[in-house]
Amino acid sequence: MAPPPPADMPLPQRLQKLASTLQFAWFAGHAVLILCITRYALSWLRFNYYGGMAQFCYRFAFIAAASTYGIVVYKTWRARQKTGAKQPGGLLGYLSDENVQYLLMALVWLFMPQYPLALLPYGIYSIFHVATYTRANVIPTIAPPQKLAPGAAASPNGKPQYAPHPMADAIGSFVKKYYDASMSVVASLEIGLWARIFLSALFFQRRSWILLGVYTAFLRARFAQSSHVQNSFSQLEARIDNLIGAQGTPPVARQAWDAVKAAARQFHGVTDVNKYVNGAAAPKKSS
Repeated sequence: MAPPPPADMPLPQRLQKLASTLQFAWFAGHAVLILCITRYALSWLRFNYYGGMAQFCYRFAFIAAASTYGIVVYKTWRARQKTGAKQPGGLLGYLSDENVQYLLMALVWLFMPQYPLALLPYGIYSIFHVATYTRANVIPTIAPPQKLAPGAAASPNGKPQYAPHPMADAIGSFVKKYYDASMSVVASLEIGLWARIFLSALFFQRRSWILLGVYTAFLRARFAQSSHVQNSFSQLEARIDNLIGAQGTPPVARQAWDAVKAAARQFHGVTDVNKYVNGAAAPKKSS
């Protein structure tokens, strides 16, 4: 992230300079996404998910999501253009970038029937992005850190030391404490969302089979890149193994579960994108 404006600059100018950056647009997009999800949740709790405001908030949340990930993808592309670097693996290399995957998936959700569960992973990511940007940029812009008195804290390189804002410290502690657990929640939500789409496909709901294919490809990519998704799948497999292994379970159920696991492992091997991207490591999501 870009550093906050200089502390000696008047506050209105600092705010103007902060708001003129592309990174602020990224931050604003995440903030709008959170507001849209919150407003949609109120409609959902009142069982009014298809009301005018609810539909607007649902769709606009994915417009905001696509905008934020689009900004990150654009900045990555521009950085490559400046250095003349090429994306390893060509088109598959671009598709292996998690930011591209979330961007494309946001556009898919935008035009598909409503799946409220699809909002939650984007919302959780946005909470941490907003918190991190607020801590690193917004708070220092509004309340520049105060220089510590000489001798209050020694600096190895002799540079002046600054006291962090208490709110910035609180946000930092929140992110450090809950980030990993929240990413595990996101992984579980994404797996649960696949099950929800699968049920829709079984009942031949509108465009559900198309969505199932697209989302399966997305979740397969997530599995390849996210240890949290891998752990969630492992935990799910262990739980089902325990249920199937219980006494009194019909042999047909055990055979069916073994067939599902065998098919899943075969699907995993066939769809290993790294075999087609010249062995390049897939870029991790930074937005």
